[in-house]
Amino acid sequence: MIFRPAVRSLCTGAVVLAAGVTAIAPCAALAPRPGHRPASGTGSGTHAPELPGQVSALSWVVADATSGDVLASRNAHRHLPPASTLKTLFALTVLPHLPTRLLHTVTSADLDGVGAGSARVGVVEGRAYRVDDLWRGVFLSSGGDAVHVLASMNGGWQKTRDEMRERAVQLGAEDTHVMSPDGYDTPGQYSSAFDLAVFGRTGLADPAFARYCSTRVAEFPGGLDSSGRAGAPFQIQNTNRLLAGTQDVSRYPGLIGVKNGYTSEAGNTLIAAARRGGHTLIVTVMNPQDSTVYDDARSLLDWGFAASGKVRPVGSLRPAVARTTTAGAPGPAQAPPDPALVANHHSTIKKSSTLGGFAAVGALLVSLSASLWLLRRRMRR
Repeated sequence: MIFRPAVRSLCTGAVVLAAGVTAIAPCAALAPRPGHRPASGTGSGTHAPELPGQVSALSWVVADATSGDVLASRNAHRHLPPASTLKTLFALTVLPHLPTRLLHTVTSADLDGVGAGSARVGVVEGRAYRVDDLWRGVFLSSGGDAVHVLASMNGGWQKTRDEMRERAVQLGAEDTHVMSPDGYDTPGQYSSAFDLAVFGRTGLADPAFARYCSTRVAEFPGGLDSSGRAGAPFQIQNTNRLLAGTQDVSRYPGLIGVKNGYTSEAGNTLIAAARRGGHTLIVTVMNPQDSTVYDDARSLLDWGFAASGKVRPVGSLRPAVARTTTAGAPGPAQAPPDPALVANHHSTIKKSSTLGGFAAVGALLVSLSASLWLLRRRMRR
């Protein structure tokens, strides 16, 4: 009889000790990344649509922009040249640092290194441009000249490259290695359909990014005449044909951006976002072989909207816990959380849990020692 209190105390200590150890254990991964193969979740109902068979891209992803759920993918982490879709990461990196109304007079040094064959919007030396105009040149005309000027204003080409690498790490974009901030073909530069989807989704959370990537037509400042006077502005049109529409490619209903690209090594690449029936989807397509990038994107968007709520996710664009409102509902589609901030918050929670766990274990060791001393004392009686 005299042993029971001591034994009960020991058992209680063991249970609490186990709880303390559990608090120290690292959190399980909440966002598995999709694999290097065709993948889609099995239907949660009986009418889940089949994936489109005509998509020929080497790599692609279909994801829900609100939740970050990846609905289907093929070779999502395959390293491929991104072409001008990499300008989305450039924008995520540089946009916060340059006021849109800031005026800058372009120098010859600003335009040094623009690659032969790079797309240009028409930036000229000696002309003053607003940052706002230069960003429209980046998003609509994919202007490498505008990228070079903005990078120069940001502290230089190499500094901007290094900051883009850091930003990719913050976003959990592990498949991206930046060598040339404008996406120009450069040895050692690559990204993936998964990472491009992360960049597109994160960009839509920034009102300025979202505004630029959804603009179809704009005016760009004219050059300088022989006397140095500024010429009349001229019209530029978004080169994303699903957004702007052309004679051979019709606009996609509900399309809201984001960015297209092309180089000889990358082939055609595209990040496309569309909204329909309260759902916003992100589709990324890299290097189609037997179809156009716009046909592939159209087929995948059609499938994604038809499959919404009927397939289980195969992964997530979010590197950490999901943000919810006070009522537990997901945040708005127009402003998904910055994955970098979510990751930092998640890291802070884990550190706090670890410190709390160590403190709990220390207190329990003291409690167990006291219980053992009490048990020995009673046994001597």
